[in-house]
Order: sequence, then C-alpha cells, then structure tokens
Amino acid sequence: MIFVDIKAILFDLDGTLNNTLLDIANAMNRALRLHGLPEYEVDAYRYMVGDGVYTLAKRAVGEHQELADAVRREYQSWYQDHTQVTTRPYEGIPEMLQQLMTTGLKLCVFSNKPHNDTVNVIHHYFPQVSFDVIRGQVDGVPVKPAPDGTLIAAREMGIAPENFLYLGDTSTDMRCAAAAGMHPVGVTWGFREEQELRESGAEFIIHHPHELFALLEENA
Repeated sequence: MIFVDIKAILFDLDGTLNNTLLDIANAMNRALRLHGLPEYEVDAYRYMVGDGVYTLAKRAVGEHQELADAVRREYQSWYQDHTQVTTRPYEGIPEMLQQLMTTGLKLCVFSNKPHNDTVNVIHHYFPQVSFDVIRGQVDGVPVKPAPDGTLIAAREMGIAPENFLYLGDTSTDMRCAAAAGMHPVGVTWGFREEQELRESGAEFIIHHPHELFALLEENA
C-alpha cells in the first residue's frame, strides 16, 4: 500500500495518544459502586472503552440495563473533574507530536470521549502542540465507527479524507478510518491487540510512535 499526498494525520485519543485507562476505570467503578453494582479489574476496561460513554455504561452495568443512564451520568460527573489523575501520554508521543509540527502536516484529534473532556485532556497534556482540529463526542453526531465526525473534521481542515493517515488502537478506529476513506494505521501500544487491528482493516501497523516517521518516509 502506497500513500498518495498525505497532508494530515488524525489521532484517536484514548489508547493512542494517552493511556487513560486507570482514570476511566476508577471513575466507572466508583459509579458502579454507588449503584450497588459489581466493579471490574482495570484491564477489563481495555475491551469496554472505545465506543463512547453511552456504550461504556451499558457494557459496565451488564444485565442491569435499567441503571445504565444513571451510572453514565454519575461517571461523567466525576470523570470530567478527574481526567488528569493517572492519565499520561504514551512513551514517545510528546516527541512525535513536536517533530510532526515541523513537517507541515496538519494534525487533528477525534475521540469518542465527550467533547469537553477531549479538549481538556489535550490542552492539559499537549499545551505546546498546534492541533488544527480537536473533536470529541457531541450530541447529534454518531460516534465512531460511523465516519460522520471524522468527515466533519476533514471538512473543517479543508483536506480530502484520502489525504489523511488515521492512527488508532481499536477496531472501532480502523473501521471508522476505512468508512471515511482515510488510511487506517493501527498502533499496538494502546488497548487492543495487533490481530484485531489487522482484521479490522489496518493498512499498516506501528509499534512505537517514532515508527510513524519511517512510514511517512517510505511512502513519500
């Protein structure tokens, strides 16, 4: 697969730029506990996150679906003030982003995390990075893997979808990228396994952020 005229890179957030898993797990386990529901080991959340907060809550409450909305509200109320407790960028991410700013490529973040949380996390952890667009989940726009939000971001940037690399760590990201007409690049340092990424349409797999530059050079 050869990329043609890549002008922008779109990043997922959770599991791609930042390891947010423990903060998410702590917030959801607290919400479950307050409603008398069983909690989960942190690692279990690797397979519960990625499809938006509504789906996360439905997965977390299990057979108690009548409590899903209350648990979601409790989770969001707590999490919005606790997004920066244990969350950290993955090794090599800050350096990668700084180097990308010297290339002339435009940078974008698109997450299924609620929009305000997405903006707050990005501004806190990457204050020196000039992202052209930062988008999270908003009412009225379907969450990933639907391509709607991704295509909105591309229009806002004035760049055709085929001129994007899309970096993500889940099948949701790979399917979203393909549906939008972008080039899916799976990253293995996040929440899911390489096999899932390949089976979901990843055109390339990278194992460390610095490998992105070799990928860009090979396909220049």
